[in-house]
Amino acid sequence: MDHAKDYGSKDIASAAIKIALTSTRQEEKKLQEEFTAKGIYTAAVDYGGEFISSIMKIIERAVVSSKREGVIKDTHAEEGAVAGATREALTQIMPKALGLNVGGKIGIARHKDHISVAVFFGIGLLHLNEISIGLGHRVV
Repeated sequence: MDHAKDYGSKDIASAAIKIALTSTRQEEKKLQEEFTAKGIYTAAVDYGGEFISSIMKIIERAVVSSKREGVIKDTHAEEGAVAGATREALTQIMPKALGLNVGGKIGIARHKDHISVAVFFGIGLLHLNEISIGLGHRVV
């Protein structure tokens, strides 16, 4: 166990991206266990729907899953950090996603005061998808 290591924003962003890239629940849980052993707490949630009408739902899901998995506490500051990082990540994919459907996974990672949120989405219609990753970071 490497709890003594002090991970920085780059490490936590990488963890959020890795958890968002998992393709099965089993893979996700295994990776979460590995991160937890290092003192990095993670959560992930799947999402799909029309982008513009889904923005608030995506942010809510990120906050709720973060609380459920113990990544954040039920405080205004920590909820706001996850919401802000999620909104930042969504802003990065917005130019590609406007008016289209998105589907994929949201990954959240935290170590001490660093919180990162990654959104890994397929964007488009039917099988004609563009792939995009957005990433946001906050300090609490």
